[in-house]
Amino acid sequence: MFTFRTAGETHGPALVAIVEGVPAGMPFDRAAVNRELARRQVGYGRGERMQIEKDEVEVLSGVRFGRTLGGPVAMLLRNRDWENWTEKMAQEGEGREIPPLTTARPGHADLGGVLKYGHRDVRNVLERASARETAARVMAGALARMVLREMGAEIAGHVVSIGRVRVSRETEGSWNLAVQSDKSDLRMADPVAARRAVALIDRAKKAGSTVGGTVEVIARGVPPGLGSFVSWDRKLDGRLAQALMSIHAVKGVEIGGGFALESLPGVAVHDEIFPGKRRGNRLLGGLSLPFHRKTNRAGGVEGGMTNGEPLVVRAAMKPIPTQSNPLRTVTIGNWKRDDAHRERSDVCAVPACSVVAETMVAITLVSAFLEKFGGDSMSEIHYNYTGYLRRIGCR
Repeated sequence: MFTFRTAGETHGPALVAIVEGVPAGMPFDRAAVNRELARRQVGYGRGERMQIEKDEVEVLSGVRFGRTLGGPVAMLLRNRDWENWTEKMAQEGEGREIPPLTTARPGHADLGGVLKYGHRDVRNVLERASARETAARVMAGALARMVLREMGAEIAGHVVSIGRVRVSRETEGSWNLAVQSDKSDLRMADPVAARRAVALIDRAKKAGSTVGGTVEVIARGVPPGLGSFVSWDRKLDGRLAQALMSIHAVKGVEIGGGFALESLPGVAVHDEIFPGKRRGNRLLGGLSLPFHRKTNRAGGVEGGMTNGEPLVVRAAMKPIPTQSNPLRTVTIGNWKRDDAHRERSDVCAVPACSVVAETMVAITLVSAFLEKFGGDSMSEIHYNYTGYLRRIGCR
């Protein structure tokens, strides 16, 4: 099983990611991890924090001479902003001189967190609940992408909407345009929509508000049969939904045609199967499946398993709850009317969300891939995978 854990607070000394299940002998590219961290940091509408941090990974274990060893890979990401928070986030002492935060921000983990864990200071909740944690996920996801690359699979993500501004219909589901979207400050491959989205973000900033949007992730080179139909918790679409819903501020997930399919007749929904090969989802070594489809409304998943078509999944991100114009709330303890405090925040973090969404899709796919073709080393996994491709008729 490919699994990971993260640790750290947003204003603490560092973030840590520990990744288990990484096969031995996989080429490890530290620069690739840093590139993914840099992609997460950029984007129009990001806040002041991204001007402070320059995320660079430190590898603590699991790698020797440029290849993984088979044991846990531990990675550390130092917070440059820690030097400004050493007193407020001190690990020793009683903190009597530090005034507690007592107002719960609507839309955050603040209220539920203080009630659940018995805290009186909201900072004890928000420090861990902060989306800064996703930087540690991106480190783990970079490892997952390395495994997928070895298996001939790759992932790209892009932004398909910000507020009510949406990219053109032909942009959605397009692998080439998703890759090109990295050239955009908003990670939108439609320049007309991007200009309108910039204006929308500017208006929201002026009004002291925030905006959300939708991101799309596409994975190609994915073989059929990842996941399972036999048990509810092994269905790949359910696992993808859980992974994406775990991202901060994500409130909805759809695969393929998603919610739009419910209003269509069955003949307009299901992807018919035809004999012969198609280049749309080439597998390891450039191999193709002995059948193809002309549509991909299922988004590459049927019956809880990949079906050989490119995987297409979208996640909807709500506007970030922290507003320049504070929302109304109550004070913890006396429950009297108050205004929410303001933590440093973004106006729009949807471009960053697309990178984090790629991360969670990559981790989910690698976990399912290693379940199917498991082995302790990359050479063993390659052997198992190529044998499977031969068995299902790929030549």
